[in-house]
Amino acid sequence: MNALQQHLLDSHRATQRGEPAPPLPGTHDLAVLRAVVGRIRAALGLRRA
Repeated sequence: MNALQQHLLDSHRATQRGEPAPPLPGTHDLAVLRAVVGRIRAALGLRRA
C-alpha cells in the first residue's frame, strides 16, 4: 500500500468516526527535517551559519 492509498483509507475511517481528516502525505516533511537537523546541530554543539 502506498502513501496515497493509506491516506485515502485513513480519511475514510476518519469520516466514518466523525473525526477530522488526516493531513496529506508530505505536509510536515520539511518541519520534521528542520527539527532533526536542529537536534543534530545541538548534539554536536554547532551553531547555524
